[in-house]
Amino acid sequence: MQVTETLNSGLKREIKITVPAGDMEAKLMARLSDARNKVRINGFRPGKVPVQHLRKVYGKSFMAEVVNEILNDSTRSIITGRGEKAAMQPEVIMTEDEKEAEKILAGGTDFEFRLNYEVIPAIEIKDFSDIKVTRQVFDVPEAEIDDQVKRVAESARSYEPKTGKAAEGDRVSIDYVGKIDGEAFAGGAGTDQPLVLGSKEFIPGFEDQLIGTKAGDEKQVTVTFPENYQAAHLAGKEATFDVTVKEVSKPGELEINDETAKNLGLESLERLREIVRGQIENQFGSMTRQKVKRQLLDQLDAAYSFEAPSKLIEAEFNNIWAQVTRDLEAAGRTFADEETTEEEARAEYLRLAERRVRLGLVLAEIGEKAGVTVSDEELQRGLFEQVRRFPANQQQEAFEFYRSNPEALNALRAPMFEEKVVDHLLGQISVTDVKVSKEELMADDEDAETTTKAKPAKKAAAKKAEAKAGDEAEEPKKKAAPKKKAAKDAE
Repeated sequence: MQVTETLNSGLKREIKITVPAGDMEAKLMARLSDARNKVRINGFRPGKVPVQHLRKVYGKSFMAEVVNEILNDSTRSIITGRGEKAAMQPEVIMTEDEKEAEKILAGGTDFEFRLNYEVIPAIEIKDFSDIKVTRQVFDVPEAEIDDQVKRVAESARSYEPKTGKAAEGDRVSIDYVGKIDGEAFAGGAGTDQPLVLGSKEFIPGFEDQLIGTKAGDEKQVTVTFPENYQAAHLAGKEATFDVTVKEVSKPGELEINDETAKNLGLESLERLREIVRGQIENQFGSMTRQKVKRQLLDQLDAAYSFEAPSKLIEAEFNNIWAQVTRDLEAAGRTFADEETTEEEARAEYLRLAERRVRLGLVLAEIGEKAGVTVSDEELQRGLFEQVRRFPANQQQEAFEFYRSNPEALNALRAPMFEEKVVDHLLGQISVTDVKVSKEELMADDEDAETTTKAKPAKKAAAKKAEAKAGDEAEEPKKKAAPKKKAAKDAE
């Protein structure tokens, strides 16, 4: 096998490989000899089939297997032997001439092909001692725990049917059909829908118009969907809802005690408070983590400047761009609405893609040198956590998909590896804790970028952050966190 480098420009490489016809013939004859004792052909005793007859019957298919074997084995061995790491799977270029291809399969000529690929650049890891980050810390006050426990306890509040008119705080059970310009719209209907008046669960104005109704009443409610409503085709539009009030119930006393916790599936009020505290601390801890990570990545970005593989950048850009265009489409907006142009947006996201790739390579190199790995046990936990996000009836299917799809598992492993590298770095750099208020912690830098998230078009992203899939996105309700199930979900 002859290996000749035909291109070495920057990160781009092209290698020409020539396998002499004699070597191809030897590989073919080895396969035919092996097959001689295995195949069964009418008219011949086992093991007595002439090799030339076998070649006539199986020669081309066996030679095709030889070609594939050479391509698979040589691609890995040649690049490794050159001390290089390919950024992506090399492009294999073979002859497109049918007559030439026939000669190769017949063993009548040398087999030539080329490998086109980009290499991962050598990265010299620098000293971390100059990296300094500030970690914002918010100490959750007891009042915050009390408020959240009260909201969770609302789900366990008892209601008793009442006669007379519904007041704020009462719960009504309603059927409704929503219409725009007299036409019912998809997702705008519901039956036996419980609604606590004053909870602000539905869009503004809806609940107010049901105050004073009683069981059996039919009421036409007129509201205007908010301009930033998650279903773009409804945003800003006036709609009427034909509502039938089926039941009115008054709330019982809100009790926050061990019995309330037991109604939520927990053993005690202390356990409920413990879970709520953990949820809140995790929420604010995640904000702290992202801000620290952002500072770290910004400093790594400033410290490392090198050419990144163009194919990796292109692939990353395509992922970002697909998400951006989906966001805009879902929001019913254009680049002009975002006060930019498609050309400017492409340039911005291309820069982000290049940053992501470069930082990804830096983190990978740091992790490799530090011996950071994601164990099978950690990956398994991550897989179960990922599968839990699917509806119960889809979890087994999702689990099987990941288990049978190595690329999907690798996509799951990559962010886990990145977070472990970040943990490693946080143990090497200077980290200063600073106590801040909740408002300071929640304040975000709109222009900040990370390796894991694109900065979508601003207004489109804001809408997408509130969007839900399926019918729920089109109900006459605002998107709200499912506080009622918080304690059980955490458990």
